[in-house]
Amino acid sequence: MADESFDFAAQALRQGDRDRYLATLVLPAAARPAITALYAFNTDIATVRDRVSGPQPGEIRLRWWSDAITGQGHGAVHHNPLADALLETLERYQLPTGTLLRLIAARRFDLYDDPMPDLDTFEGYAGETASTLFQLAAMILNEGEPVEPGDAAGHLGVGQAMIGHLRAFGFVSAQGRIMLPWSILEANGVREEEVFAGEESEGLHAALSQIAELARGHLDKAREAMTQLPSPLRPAFAILPVLEAQLDLWQKQSTSLYAAPQDDADWRKIARLTWWTLKNR
Repeated sequence: MADESFDFAAQALRQGDRDRYLATLVLPAAARPAITALYAFNTDIATVRDRVSGPQPGEIRLRWWSDAITGQGHGAVHHNPLADALLETLERYQLPTGTLLRLIAARRFDLYDDPMPDLDTFEGYAGETASTLFQLAAMILNEGEPVEPGDAAGHLGVGQAMIGHLRAFGFVSAQGRIMLPWSILEANGVREEEVFAGEESEGLHAALSQIAELARGHLDKAREAMTQLPSPLRPAFAILPVLEAQLDLWQKQSTSLYAAPQDDADWRKIARLTWWTLKNR
């Protein structure tokens, strides 16, 4: 079933997280299925809220994944092709299950409507949900041996999370949620009710621009840290130029902060990924 499960994971990732799917295309062929399975698992966890009717069924779904990873009910779990691909990956590369359990625990925040309180909390959340994936992908590229891509993974994960939530600001606020650091918005005079009503203000523009600059700083630090990594590990971080381009587009767009974000076509993203990978071999 393994090959079919990895094929299923690739299709799920292609449909659910296009950018991460495109980023897998520049990975070494031997590591691509495992990293794809890891990313597809993340996509399933990240979209639980969108597929359930409330926090309680969401908690149940997250608990199912925790039980699967810790070895409870493996016979039945292997009938789920995505879980089967992930468990094969965990076994093949001896990935630390505790890291995935912390990712699942962090995603519990998504199930509720509490605003993200401050920058430190956001960075911790991003570290557990985005930076973790870069760390584990690098470990897979290192044949399961522990690696220390800390600064590169940490900064790129936080930058990616900030850019993702800037781009999803309208979608998330329409759900009655604030996933960017509320302390920054509040310091600029932004009120929750104006966000949920889709109203723009100078304070909101200022707050989101400040967050964009923070994201830019994280990308710059990630780029610098990557130069210190062994070249075989660098493909795990190839999404960097795609994120830089998305941030550029966000900062240049003249439409509403709540509008669907501009983005590059897939072929342009693939070109960015390929060129970056060739330069960083």
